[in-house]
Amino acid sequence: MEWQVIIVLFGTFFLFLGLGVPISFGIGVASLLTVMLQLPFESAIAVISQKMASGLDSFALLAIPFFILAGNIMNQGGIALRLIEFAKVIGGRLPGSLAHVNVIANMMFGAISGSAVASAAAVGGTMAPLQKKEGYDPAYSAAVNITSCPTGLLIPPSNTFIVYSLISGGTSIGALFLAGYIPGMLMGLGLMLVAGYFAKKRGYPVSPKPTRSEVIKKTLDALPSLSLIVVIMGGIVGGIFTATEASAIAVVYTLLLAVVFYREVSLKQIPSIVLESVVTTSIVLLLIGASMGMSWAMANADIPYMISDALMAVSENPIIILLIINIILLIIGVFMDMTPALLIFTPIFLPIAMDLGMDPVHFGIMMTFNLCIGICTPPVGSALFIGCSVGKVKIDKVVKPLLPFYAVLILALMLVTFIPQLSLILPQTVLGY
Repeated sequence: MEWQVIIVLFGTFFLFLGLGVPISFGIGVASLLTVMLQLPFESAIAVISQKMASGLDSFALLAIPFFILAGNIMNQGGIALRLIEFAKVIGGRLPGSLAHVNVIANMMFGAISGSAVASAAAVGGTMAPLQKKEGYDPAYSAAVNITSCPTGLLIPPSNTFIVYSLISGGTSIGALFLAGYIPGMLMGLGLMLVAGYFAKKRGYPVSPKPTRSEVIKKTLDALPSLSLIVVIMGGIVGGIFTATEASAIAVVYTLLLAVVFYREVSLKQIPSIVLESVVTTSIVLLLIGASMGMSWAMANADIPYMISDALMAVSENPIIILLIINIILLIIGVFMDMTPALLIFTPIFLPIAMDLGMDPVHFGIMMTFNLCIGICTPPVGSALFIGCSVGKVKIDKVVKPLLPFYAVLILALMLVTFIPQLSLILPQTVLGY
């Protein structure tokens, strides 16, 4: 009966996934069919509906629509170009400077907007023509943009950590935010090393040295945007406001920045930005609600314990088990987007990791890092498609240039997995976590 439940749950879900059914509906129907193996139809409907509703009854979830709205305002507020100009100040004298600028700009813009896809489009769309003009291989440029745009999902503020906090039973959002800094910067630094190696090997040019007045101007232009991170993280760490309250403050700040300070967004554009944010929020919250139903169905059928026993049967060595979990997550990331993967597999793998003595904050960073790689990989990687689109490169042309970047990302993932202090040192030092 237990294995029958697993077959029905995951078999139905992956069948719907393969047929192109919207993923939230696939999760909901698979959960319903699984519960129907144990309860009458009417009772199964009532249970799944109740779990979906109660799963969304969380104050922390209010942060998601606010951060999405703030990100959409920033995306249309002329932020990307200013951050790119500031990134030139930081990395403009390195070999293949435009590649380094792409990585640095993605780290900053992704952190502000909280969206890898928006970062790939905004930064990549600006950088691709500049790199082509300087003689860069378009496939190489696209590979740099594709692999660096997810760095902002690790560098806070990040909706991904809010979702993980909810699904993991209330892991501290502040601790997760702080924990993401070093792994996110490690991810970006690794990509810059690879980009620099190939840039020097191919003789890509170094940007002209900016004058002192240009450095001051570009820094001052970018400073108001970067200050958002300081305001949010300073408020959370200082105990001035919660992560949810910080999201509302982010909306007010970005609105003033885009409408009043930069004057890139008019009052007439605001309704369309709000509507776009509502649509995105609805998709995310429907996914969360459906995944809560699936989590209950899995817990009721003891599926996490069955998978845990199966892994322990393979080996009791924590290193081997964590390697297996990472391999499974890397494979899952190839076929599934980050949010549903996080929602479905956190309840399965988190208890196993905690049994091995792993901190839930550390596991959340490891899992997020892992799934960041997934959105860069074919066949369904959202960052891959957007990066190829703005770079005007076919996917088959960019796969080979992506391979060395994948290698350094996996190496960085192993460091984050097996060196807990990379994730935990900031939460422990700043928050006493």
